[in-house]
Amino acid sequence: MMKISVIGSGSWGTALAVMLDKYGHDLTIWSWKEEEARRIREDGEHKEFLPGVPIRKEIKIVTSPEEAVKDAEIVIAAVPSKFVRLNIMKFAPYFNEKQIIVNVAKGLEDGSLKTLAEVIKECVPQCEVAVLSGPSHAEEVGRGIPTAAVIASENEEIAKMIQHEFSNPVFRLYTNTDVIGVEIGAAMKNIIALAAGMSDGLGYGDNTKAALMTRGMAEITRLGMAMGGRRETFYGLSGMGDLIVTCTSMHSRNRRAGIMIGEGKSLQETLDAVHMVVEGVNTAQAASELARKLNVSMPITEAITGVLFNGKDVRHVVYDLMMRDKISEK
Repeated sequence: MMKISVIGSGSWGTALAVMLDKYGHDLTIWSWKEEEARRIREDGEHKEFLPGVPIRKEIKIVTSPEEAVKDAEIVIAAVPSKFVRLNIMKFAPYFNEKQIIVNVAKGLEDGSLKTLAEVIKECVPQCEVAVLSGPSHAEEVGRGIPTAAVIASENEEIAKMIQHEFSNPVFRLYTNTDVIGVEIGAAMKNIIALAAGMSDGLGYGDNTKAALMTRGMAEITRLGMAMGGRRETFYGLSGMGDLIVTCTSMHSRNRRAGIMIGEGKSLQETLDAVHMVVEGVNTAQAASELARKLNVSMPITEAITGVLFNGKDVRHVVYDLMMRDKISEK
């Protein structure tokens, strides 16, 4: 049994806590809202973000950063990408050099264009940092539906230790040392899922979605390799696996958001309706900026950024993508 703390009480952090608790670990969840923490304790479930999934009373729900990470051997960072630096800095005084931070958020930091593992390492250099990613909807992990994911760390022994502690009959982890590749696959697939949802919202078919997913994976791979990632990583669980599940499932808030935008809703109307963080929206501008900085061609990403933030019409964007210069497949 290990003492594991989860920073963040959203659907994904809660699902991981429930799963790890079921298989014998000592879990604490940190919420930044006392009222939310109280409701979870009283209800025995997170009715807002993970309804129907029981949360045992043995899982501690706390609001104190110090109490949350005290004596924890592994700390799971499960806050939205745009709040990673803010929250890790809040917890920084309470971390020690023996603790391992496992980031499960997916995105890039605005402004710095850094991956989230880079942000965490910058804030708490005394800690080992690993990244967990893959096709893993919180709704399914919380219910114990068999899931496979990847745990990445530059220190292979750390990855193997987490693999050993987290793996069980319903959650299988593979190790990887390509942290950059795993993070870029995780961040970028959300943008392609927005595109896939927009295609659905426009009433397009399977051909269109397959084209978006395939050419989207080409973009993800180009960017990831330009940043030092390995090609094979993008055809694994954190790349192709996560892309498939996020582009095709109604559990995916990015796909759902894309559908609404494709149907004609504004970005704000869409975000209000989804009522959860849509990481593809948070990541799109940073990804476009990073692509330009590295001189990487990412037409789908640029198109989605134009729709979200520059008032471009979705149908016009599709036309422009279809009528780009004719090139070879690469």
